[in-house]
Amino acid sequence: MFFINAAHASPAAPAGPSIYGQLIMIAGFVAIFYFMIWRPQAKRNKEHRQLVSAMGVGNEVVFAGGLVGTVKSLSGDYVTISLNKGSEVIVQKAAVISILPEGTLSQLG
Repeated sequence: MFFINAAHASPAAPAGPSIYGQLIMIAGFVAIFYFMIWRPQAKRNKEHRQLVSAMGVGNEVVFAGGLVGTVKSLSGDYVTISLNKGSEVIVQKAAVISILPEGTLSQLG
């Protein structure tokens, strides 16, 4: 009663999934990764590059840090922004998150 009874051999275990089943599962994971992660990120990057390339002098822009101002000059990867009549800052073009419609800054303040 306190001893383990001898183990009885079980019938032959069923075979695991076939190689085709495993390949289909891996292909499914790759498809999910592509459609849910890589493709949307590539689309956002493309839209951001188009936004940055469309930016010009006089545009009103919003930056990732929350700065809002008017583009005064463009030079390489940097933009000079006029925040108000007396202050200008230089920020990277990559920090632009939105180009505002004209006249937005005059309505804000």
